[in-house]
Amino acid sequence: MARVGSSLDLKEKKLSSEEIFRGKVFRVFRDTAQLPNGKTAVRDVVRHNGGVIIVPVDGDGNVHMVRQFRYPCDRVLLEVPAGKLEAGEDPFSAAVRELEEEVGATAGHWEDLGKVLPTPGFCDEVHHLYLAEQLTMGKTHPDEDEFLEQTVIPLGEACAMALDGRIGDSKTIIALLRAKARREEVHHG
Repeated sequence: MARVGSSLDLKEKKLSSEEIFRGKVFRVFRDTAQLPNGKTAVRDVVRHNGGVIIVPVDGDGNVHMVRQFRYPCDRVLLEVPAGKLEAGEDPFSAAVRELEEEVGATAGHWEDLGKVLPTPGFCDEVHHLYLAEQLTMGKTHPDEDEFLEQTVIPLGEACAMALDGRIGDSKTIIALLRAKARREEVHHG
């Protein structure tokens, strides 16, 4: 069994790539890759500019979240504010924008909670996670095609909902748990 940091060469080499779909949010490519054993395989790859995920926590320890209908899964989901990156856009600038658009807040303190790869089996999308604190509330400015209902939940309760399945959105689950861990590290570490 290989260990973390193994020297085993697992890298696949792209031999060819053909764009087979170009949409508003992502592009799809069909690549041919050479495997480590020299054989080839077809890889369908979704190319996406990535996104930002924000956990806005107010002075009382509450998370400002949104409910929104997600068409692909045909249901309303409870999520932390998030948004797509434009090509070449700075993730932090996008996070500041999305926080104001979706919950009408600005933050006096920001923490970078790292990055995650939500679906690396077929997509190159990267999520940039942020904790936003010292909130000043104002007016929301959702996108023209964005319909959101705001809600405020204690961070501990939101994390419990993430762990027991009441929150099913993976980016929200990861961001909430990282934000809680970071806040505990700062306040108790």
